[in-house]
Amino acid sequence: MRFGLAGFPGSGKTTLFNAMTGLDVPVGYGGEVRVGTVRVPDSRLDFLSRVISPRKTTHATINLRDVPGEHGGTPRVLSPRALQEIRDRNALCLVLRDFPNPALEADSDPLAELRAFHDECVLADLAVVERRLDRARKERADVREIDAFETCTAALGEGRALRLLSAAELHRGFLKGYGLLTDLPLLAAVNVDEERAGEELPAGLAGEIDEMGGAAMVLSASVEAEIAMLDPDDQAEFLEDLGLPEPILSRFIRTAYGLMDLISFFTLGNEDVHAWTIPRGTVARAAAGQIHTDMERGFIRAEIIAYEAFAEYGSEQAVKEAGLMRVEGKEYVVADGEIMRVRFNV
Repeated sequence: MRFGLAGFPGSGKTTLFNAMTGLDVPVGYGGEVRVGTVRVPDSRLDFLSRVISPRKTTHATINLRDVPGEHGGTPRVLSPRALQEIRDRNALCLVLRDFPNPALEADSDPLAELRAFHDECVLADLAVVERRLDRARKERADVREIDAFETCTAALGEGRALRLLSAAELHRGFLKGYGLLTDLPLLAAVNVDEERAGEELPAGLAGEIDEMGGAAMVLSASVEAEIAMLDPDDQAEFLEDLGLPEPILSRFIRTAYGLMDLISFFTLGNEDVHAWTIPRGTVARAAAGQIHTDMERGFIRAEIIAYEAFAEYGSEQAVKEAGLMRVEGKEYVVADGEIMRVRFNV
């Protein structure tokens, strides 16, 4: 999963990036794109690894790209380069400033930043789809493609994000490769000062984010950066004092998985115990393709064990003897936490 971190200068975006990745990149305007990869914590994977004792344990990962908030002196405007840098992401996280920053002339106004970012993305997408629609008409392309881009043009012309359109309204198969910003899942991270780190999101801001089809969370990037530097034992006490349930990375991942409706399944082996991320509703054959394309191409069947059954019986063999291992076909919908062994032939 690839997330783009966007935000206007002074939003605390890079501080949040450092807190989640453990990196220490410079905070400031401009500069290069920063990239970091973080492991997805999963206590189920940790348990499976302790039982199996494989040579390696492979967590699911999230790739984070911190995009410089270039503005050329204009507040609440991102450069075309910054927008381009997030087009190839699976989702985007917009960091909104809701704390005073003496280095900036403008007062904090997360709602204004949200609207400004949305408007920029709408205009950028509209330029892309209008160009493609004009070319598609001239080339007499597939009528379904023309219809898809006409639908996009109409929605964007009304200022609506494309992510709000259902699969029945928009044939997204024709949008691949265009990196339309308003069709990306949106997570708004409202960055507040330390005293408000445990507060709820203001209702007005929450409502507008919801109207854009996004999800939201409140955090204090500066506090989270401090927490990330502490020993694990000290982290728990600090979090409790602030009224926070867990560090930012865990909260971010949980919110992101919910936003994108993602689940995990596991494969077990002496060489590797591995967590795989798939959209909810993925069938067994497609899930097998996440492991290796040969498994999808030559899929025969999947042997499925519920995580709870493995946790109770302690081994695949014991689960089989208890009659709790299932054999499923290619159209079986994989559930969260299931252990899958793929039988295939190529």
